[in-house]
Amino acid sequence: MKRDETISIVAALLGVIAGALLAVLVMKATAGRKLSVEGPGWSKVIAVLNTVDADYVDEIDHKAVSEDVISETLSRLDPHSMYMPPVQRQASEEDLSGGFEGIGIQFNVPNDTAIVLEVIPGGPSEKVGIMPGDRLIKVDQTVIAGVKYPQDSMVRRMKGPSGTKVTIRVLRDGEETPFEITRGRIPLHSVDASFMLNDTTGYIRLTKFSATTSDEFRSASAELLSQGMTHLITDLRDNSGGYLNQSLFLSNLFLEKGRTIVYTEGLHDPRHDYLADGRGSLKDIALTVLINENSASASEIVAGAVQDNDRGVIIGRRSFGKGLVQKLYEFSDGSGMRLTVSRYHTPSGRCIQKPYNGEEDYADDLYNRYLGGEMLDADSIKVDKSEEYHTVGGRTVYGGGGIVPDIFVPMDTTRASDFYLKCSRKATPMRFASFWFDSHKAELSKIDDFASLTRYLDASSIEKNFLDFARQRDGLVPASRSEWEESRSYMLTQVRALVGRYSKLGEKAYYYIYSEIDTTIQEALKPHSLD
Repeated sequence: MKRDETISIVAALLGVIAGALLAVLVMKATAGRKLSVEGPGWSKVIAVLNTVDADYVDEIDHKAVSEDVISETLSRLDPHSMYMPPVQRQASEEDLSGGFEGIGIQFNVPNDTAIVLEVIPGGPSEKVGIMPGDRLIKVDQTVIAGVKYPQDSMVRRMKGPSGTKVTIRVLRDGEETPFEITRGRIPLHSVDASFMLNDTTGYIRLTKFSATTSDEFRSASAELLSQGMTHLITDLRDNSGGYLNQSLFLSNLFLEKGRTIVYTEGLHDPRHDYLADGRGSLKDIALTVLINENSASASEIVAGAVQDNDRGVIIGRRSFGKGLVQKLYEFSDGSGMRLTVSRYHTPSGRCIQKPYNGEEDYADDLYNRYLGGEMLDADSIKVDKSEEYHTVGGRTVYGGGGIVPDIFVPMDTTRASDFYLKCSRKATPMRFASFWFDSHKAELSKIDDFASLTRYLDASSIEKNFLDFARQRDGLVPASRSEWEESRSYMLTQVRALVGRYSKLGEKAYYYIYSEIDTTIQEALKPHSLD
C-alpha cells in the first residue's frame, strides 16, 4: 500500500473517532438530569415547572404560563370550576351585587368572536333588539371579531357613561346589522316583574339570585298579599342561579319549621343540612313554581325544596342540572378561582347535578335534549329510574340531574311562520317599539296602570303601523293574508308588550301583556293537585 493511501485511511479513521467522541459529548451535554417525581400530589408538575424555569432557552413569561396552567387544570375537573381574570371576576360580582353603566349584555369569546350570552332585561341593548346568540363584529369603527381582540378591551369599549352612544354591529343568521345603543345605568334587579294576574293569583318573575333577592321578593310578595293574593306563581324560568344563601331565604318563605331545603356534601366538605325556620310569610298560600331548561343552581334548589316537601306544583320543562357548589378564592391581583367543593342534594336525596362526560358533551346537552324530543314531549325526558326517591308525601321522583316538573309544558313551535322568523332575525318588533316610543313619548309616559295601558293599546293603530314599519324599514311583507293571520295573535301581543314596556309600568307591562300568550303561565292558572 502506498504511503499516501495509508495516510488517507488513518485520517478517515481519526475523523470517525473524533465524530463519535463529539456525539458522545453532545449527548452527555443535552441529556440533562433525571428528575425525581416520587411522592404524592403535584411533584411531577412542580418538577417540570422548576426545570423549565432553570433550563429553558429563553425568558419565561411566568404570568401568562401560570394563567394558562391554572385555567387548563381547573377545566379538567368539572364544568364549573374555573379561573377568572380580573375583568371577568369584576363582571361576575357586578352581575350579582350591584349595577354599572354600559349597554347591558353578557358575552363569551369561544372562537375569537364574541357571542352574546344574555341580554339584561330592561337594559339598553334589549330595547334596541340585541339578542342572545348575536356575534359582535364591530364596536363603533373598531373590528373586534376574528382579530384576537382582548376581551377586557371589548368590555371597556362597550361600557361608558350613561347617555353616551355606541354603535354595535352584529352578525345574526348570516346577516350583519348595526345597532345604535344609548348607554345607561344597567338595571340588575332580581325581581323583573310582580303583579296580580287575576283577583287571587299573584305573579313574581325572578331572574337571578343576587345580594338583594330576598329583600326584593319579600317586598313584592307583601304588596301582592295586600292586593288579595291567595295563590303565587313564582317564575324561575331562565334563572341561572346565584348566591346559595338567597335561595335558602326564598325557600324559607314557603316551608314549615324543620323542613329540609337542601343539603351539601363533598369529599372535604361534610354533609350540611339547611332547614326552614318556620317564620316565612308565605307558608299558607297556594304555590306554583315555573322552570325550564335554563333554570339552574339556586333556582333548582328552590324548585327541589318545593317539590320534595310537596309544598307546591312545579310546571314547565326539566331544569338545567347544575348542582355543583363552588367556593370563591380571591387572588391579590384581582383575579379569582371558583372551585367546586361539594354537591347540592334535594331533601329526598337527589343530586341536582347532571352527568358530565367532557366539556363538549356538557356544552351540547340542551341541544341534544332538543334533538331527542325532550322539549316537545314529556315521555322523551331522560330520567335515571335506578335513582328512585320519594317526597315527604310519598310521591316518586327520580335522579339523573335537574328537576323534572310535575306538569310538563312543551316548547311552542307552532307560531314560527316564515314572516315571524324574518322579523325575529332583524329584531323588527323591538325596533318598532322603540320607533313608536319616539313618536308617542307624551302619551306613554303618563300611563301607570294596566287598565289605562290596555285602553291605549286597543285605541292605537299598532297593527297597521307595525306592518308598515316591517315593510318600509326591513323590506318584510307577509307572504299572504293567511300567513299574517297565522302569526298575528302571537306577534301583535309581543309588539304590544314591547310598546307597553316604554310606559311607567316598565317590565311589569311586558310580562303582564305577554302572559296572555305564555302557555306555561296559562297552564299555571289552571287548578292542579299533587298526587
